[in-house]
Amino acid sequence: MTSAPRRAGSVWVALLRGVNVGGNSIVSMRALKESFERLGFQDVRTYINSGNVLFRASGVSARALERRIDRMLSRDYGLRARTVVRSRREMSRVVERIAREWTPDPAWKWNVMFLRHTVDAKRALAGFELKPGIERVVQCPGTWLWSARIRDMGRTAMMKVGKSPLYQEMTVRSVNTTKAILSLMESAKHS
Repeated sequence: MTSAPRRAGSVWVALLRGVNVGGNSIVSMRALKESFERLGFQDVRTYINSGNVLFRASGVSARALERRIDRMLSRDYGLRARTVVRSRREMSRVVERIAREWTPDPAWKWNVMFLRHTVDAKRALAGFELKPGIERVVQCPGTWLWSARIRDMGRTAMMKVGKSPLYQEMTVRSVNTTKAILSLMESAKHS
């Protein structure tokens, strides 16, 4: 018995910022899938309605993919959103770091803040004074793993990110969504 041929190209995920959140920037996932296919990407699939698109592409960098997808979003949907693209390997490192760093606690909230490849995550974080005891940030290349006590969320330095220009250069996903995306990417790698 012969095995099925491996698909060409690396597995990527595009994390679209601000799509289908709070009734704004509404985009059909079906239409989005078709737009990605028109860009020449293969094995395109979406995950939940918040702008997570998995696909295969060959011979390109994450930065080039981010720019290409941003142009398509502007042209096809009139969105000025910024896209964050991650490889399967990058997502795997993030999820491994989550497993090492975080212990579930119902009194705390955890978010994964993905920064565009043009952002120096370490330098950008230096612009915020974290509040010891109520929040914590762990850096992973291009990503901040941010956690905070729920009762103190409004007092955290990281809440100020939403008012800074940096906010336009990132997108946030929950831990569960991040893990689910990696699982889908792993499955796509073997298909």
